[in-house]
Amino acid sequence: MTDIEAVKKRHQAIIQQLSDPELISDWEKFEELSKEKLRLDKVIDKYQGLEEIKRRVQENQLLITSKEDPELVSLAEGELSQLRERQRAIENEISALETTELLLNEENFQEDNRQRQETYSDVIIEIRAGTGGEEAALFASDLYRMYSRYAELAGFKSQVLDSKPTDIGGIKEITFEIAGENVFSKMKNEGGVHRVQRIPSTEKSGRIHTSTATVAVLPKPKKSEIKIRSDELKIDFYRASGPGGQYVNKRETAVRITHLPSGIVVTSQTERNQLKNKEGAMSILEVRLLEKKRSEEARSFSGKRNTQIGGAKRAEKIRTYNFPQDRVTDHRIKKSWHNLEKIIDGDLNQIISALQKTDAERAI
Repeated sequence: MTDIEAVKKRHQAIIQQLSDPELISDWEKFEELSKEKLRLDKVIDKYQGLEEIKRRVQENQLLITSKEDPELVSLAEGELSQLRERQRAIENEISALETTELLLNEENFQEDNRQRQETYSDVIIEIRAGTGGEEAALFASDLYRMYSRYAELAGFKSQVLDSKPTDIGGIKEITFEIAGENVFSKMKNEGGVHRVQRIPSTEKSGRIHTSTATVAVLPKPKKSEIKIRSDELKIDFYRASGPGGQYVNKRETAVRITHLPSGIVVTSQTERNQLKNKEGAMSILEVRLLEKKRSEEARSFSGKRNTQIGGAKRAEKIRTYNFPQDRVTDHRIKKSWHNLEKIIDGDLNQIISALQKTDAERAI
């Protein structure tokens, strides 16, 4: 049950704020605090009533155990039964009030999250090869091509911030930015585990292999959202490397930035000069810090109900690309599309529209 002392402290704090003459100029805040005070008034009244009943229960129990006056004992036993019934009723009422308060808090949290998401536009996307060895790396490369082609067809700008290629044209991991109007609202549902089923070119028996890649879609924060001080950073420069680990540049143009308070480490080596790579690494660091902040907020809130708040988890299998059957299936909305090659070449509008429609229906 609620920590009543914490509720009383909050109640007193609200009363003090409401007594501030300057608050009347902020009508929205005044109304919000007034509503919260009314809700807390109800909780405090119920707790005070519960305490009074508990006191009377204790008095009647003492009277019954004393056995001094049989008539009084009989009256006390009758009243005790009624008091316990009333105690249970008030406890249920308190539980209902607490549930309402929690649901209001969750609704406010989700609405605040939704409004903040609507203000984001640009995104940074991370793709990592999962299970399946070199086939997974080739699939990660296909996913990058799919998203970069989608950006190109939609008139968005894309830029690679960091990439770790493999010897035969795959990608171990890649981080890139897509910028444009409403990009986040279109791309936010791409986060999760993507699975591919196909026959590798090296497979002579025609056996279908299954591989995975993980996609994370991170909103690019506004400058005011994330503050990073220079004394919180450890910056190292080193020579960029290509497939197989061989150096591709004689100068130390690659950048590694460590954010000391959080321990987050980011790298960028795609550009030919330090400044560009440093800018790229800082962009990655900013979105990682925003993601960390959002995750902590969600965990803090969801801990009250032991539920996960938020969108797709990185470990959630969201989509399967089945090449032998020329089919893409999104498991969240249980819908499939054909002409897989066209989809891999950036034709994502059908899928994105279907997911946005589902989002809108769930929001109603």
